[in-house]
Parts: sequence; structure tokens; C-alpha cells
Amino acid sequence: MNEAQLKLPNVPDDQVGGALHLSTLRSHQRVFVNRSLRMESVEWIGFDMDYTLAIYRQEEIDKLSIEATVKKLVDRGYPPFLAEARFDTRFAIRGLLIDKRLGHVLKMDRYRYVGRAYHGMKELDREVRHALYETRKVRVTGGRYHWIDTLYALPEAALYAGAVDVLDAYGVHVDYQQLFDDIRECIDEAHRDGSIVDVIANDLPRFVDKDPMLASTLHKLRSAGKKLFLLTNSRWAYTDRMMKHLLHGALPEYASWRQYFDVVSVAAGKPTFFTEKRPFLERTVDGPTETTNPAYALERGRIYEQGNLKDFERMIRAYGDAILYVGDHIFGDILRSKKDSSWRTVLVVQEMEWELEAMARTQDDVAAIDSLARRRERLEDELRYYQGRYRALTRKGAKDDAEASGARAAAAEESRRAVDGLKAALRTEEARAREMGRRTQEVFHPYWGSLFKQGVELSSFGDQVEHYACLYTSRVTNLLHYSPMHMYRSPRPHAARDDLSGGYIVRVLRSPTSFIPAT
Repeated sequence: MNEAQLKLPNVPDDQVGGALHLSTLRSHQRVFVNRSLRMESVEWIGFDMDYTLAIYRQEEIDKLSIEATVKKLVDRGYPPFLAEARFDTRFAIRGLLIDKRLGHVLKMDRYRYVGRAYHGMKELDREVRHALYETRKVRVTGGRYHWIDTLYALPEAALYAGAVDVLDAYGVHVDYQQLFDDIRECIDEAHRDGSIVDVIANDLPRFVDKDPMLASTLHKLRSAGKKLFLLTNSRWAYTDRMMKHLLHGALPEYASWRQYFDVVSVAAGKPTFFTEKRPFLERTVDGPTETTNPAYALERGRIYEQGNLKDFERMIRAYGDAILYVGDHIFGDILRSKKDSSWRTVLVVQEMEWELEAMARTQDDVAAIDSLARRRERLEDELRYYQGRYRALTRKGAKDDAEASGARAAAAEESRRAVDGLKAALRTEEARAREMGRRTQEVFHPYWGSLFKQGVELSSFGDQVEHYACLYTSRVTNLLHYSPMHMYRSPRPHAARDDLSGGYIVRVLRSPTSFIPAT
């Protein structure tokens, strides 16, 4: 491809689509802010591909992954009835923790408190959960626990929970840790041998939602002088087929999807890309032969593999916060890029679309829960008053005449009855609040509730989003609604909330990750 072919095309604005006024944006179209970001200072913007530029249809991906993995488990000697079992692809969400020793799946808050837990598909009651996890701190290091922190990993969690359930029901002795390790090995094998990837690549419309605004978003950023790069762990053949599906023919002035990007690097091996010094390799095609050779510069129109953070910055001559990286994986894309560099970050959380929808649907219930909370506070105040009064009236050593002693006893009995009545009223109110809270959470997710919350606290996933993502949004194309020079401002800790403040998450959250959109 020559330089003339690679020249940035001049696409008329009416083909790109202008930015909407921010006040007209619906909540799922917005970009949310943890840390202020001045886009004017950003020179390079990088993108992951899978679950970032390419938005997968999660249920289809999960079904395919589970079917391919179960087949390999049966081939390894697991009971054939496992292949006949029905696995609930809705079960898993990001931010779960697998307890491989006991066959449990856990959801924790930011303080490592286990708020919900399942053995297989059966929820553990509070007493069992308390005995197992609340008397000691959950230490996630070591071999006992495994994080489910990507959409890519959801099928292994759903399969594990379902398999534990089925094998227990059939009375099969299960080594829960070995079961999980076998599932991990089988699902990796299914990806390597093409049982999953080849099926997806050969039927992309079935598995991938094609966002019609993706090309316009990339063009808008390039038109503002930003340089774009693609940094993906997928290999070249799959990347090329996927990106053609997403971008080919979207804007007639771009003859190839590669024209949208100044650097294309595949098989990057993130998070190793951020931590180890592996050399860049240039991929070349000479007739039917493909070769790789060491690369000493990164040039537009060429394809690279592997590489590392330091060489990348040196070769593009941009460093630190002049680079913005957009990805979906907190550990592989966001956390490592933040810990090992000062790159700015955007986390794509496609689940936010239904999370925000659930917030809107539960506003009335949340208002009722708030009302119950205020009533409980009043009852607790009254309870403390009568408890104190009862203790004062029954304190030993008081010397009264017979009449005063009788009056004291009567007053003490009145206070005792008030204490008993208030305790009963509190139990009733707390039961109502728990039921309403449970019903509200089921609107978010039937098993786990809100992705971002656990109880009144941030979930472990929400905590990671707050700590490691500068910005977060439901899809890349939401950037189209903002100027490429936009100043994304983080919320002040006690700033007044905007029109999202009626939502469940915002109402109970008193920290910067309060779903505060950019303005």
C-alpha cells in the first residue's frame, strides 16, 4: 500500500454526523468520569479489538464456548450426562470470585466482604456464608481463588457453577479445584484448536454487533489530529477478518480498515506487553509465504506483532499521558497500563447499557427503600431512648418509698413494653427493606444484582473501575458525542448530582464513582 493510498481522506461532516449537544444524550450514550482528562493533551489513542471495537453478542459466545468446552470435558472422562445438561448463560457477571476449593462462586464488595455466594447454582444462606467467609478475610492470592474479570471469562464461570450443580445432583464425587482447572484447560484448548474462534470468524454477523457509528467515531478523532493505533491480543488472520467486518465500506473514502490506524499491532500478549521487553516483529507477506522480522520503527500501513511498552513509546515519540488507551479488560488493558505507565485509560463496560436501564426502572422502589431507611432510623432513635430509660429505672441502689418504688416499676414496665414493640417494628421494617432490596437488585441481575454495587458499597468490580479507569462508557462510539478536544471533568466529592441522581447506584453511593457523566 503506497503513501497516496494511506493519505487521510477528507470526509464531509454530513457523512460523519455531528456531535449531539450533551444535554440531549441519554444515559447509556454518555462517558463517565473518575479522573479529569483533557483530550487536547492526548496525541495518540489506542484501541483493543475484542469487546472494545468488536462488541460480541454475549449469549451466543457463551453458548458456543460452553458447548465446545463440555465436549472436551467428556472426552477427558467426565460423565456423558454433562453434555446433556442445560447451563444458564445468564449466571455469570464480571467481578465474581471462584472458590475452587469448595465449588463456590462469590461476589464481594470493595472491602472483601462476601455479600452473595452460590454453591453451584444454589445460593448459600447468610449463616453458611458468614461461617465460611465473614470470620476471616478472603485472601485472593494463591491458588484457591480465581477472578472472573472479563467478558471473555463469563462462560467458564457459568459452566463451572452448572457442572458443580449437575455432578453433585448425580452423586458424583467432585474435586472442585480439579474441575475448574480442567474447565480452564479445555476452554483454552477450544480457542487454540479453532473450536471457538473459527466458528466465530466464519459467522461474524451471528456473534458480533456491528456498530454503524464506529467508522465515524474513528474518523472524527483522526480529523482532529489524533493518531490512532490498534493493540490487540488476537492474531493477524482473525484481526483482519474481524476489522473488515466492522469497517470495510463504512466510509467510501477509506479503502481499507487499516487506513483508520497509524499503527496496527496484533498478538500483543497483554498484559505482558506492559511488563516485559519483547521486541516488535514486522509481519510481511510474500506471495503465499508469511514471515516476521525484527522491527526498529513503527510505520503506517505495516503490521506488527508482540512488542513492549517502552519501545512503543520510543518509536511513536509519545509518552505517558499523551497516550489514551481504550479497552475492556481491567487487568490486561487498564490496570497494567496504569501501573506500568502513565497512559490515560477508557474502560468499555458494555453491561452499563442494561445497568443504567435498571437504574431508571427502579427509581420508585429506591425511593421507597430510602423512606424505609429513614423510618428505621427514627425507630432506632426511639429504641435507644427507651432502652436508656429502662436501664435508668431499673438501676440497683435507688432508695424510694413504697409509692415512688411502685411508680418506678410501672414506668420501667412501660419502657420494657416500648422496647419490645420497637424491636418487633424494626424486625418488620428490616424484613420489608431486605425484600424490597432483593426485588430491586433482581431488576439488575437475577443472581447477583448490580454489577457496580454489593449492598450499599461498591462491588469489587466497581472498586476496580473507580481506581483504574480515568473514563468509562458502554461503547467506543459514545466518544462520537463529545469533541475530540473535550475536557472531561471529574465530579467534586459533594457536587450536586445531575439527572441520573435518582438512580439506585447514585443514591446510595457517596464517592466519585457515582455514575457522573462528562459535561
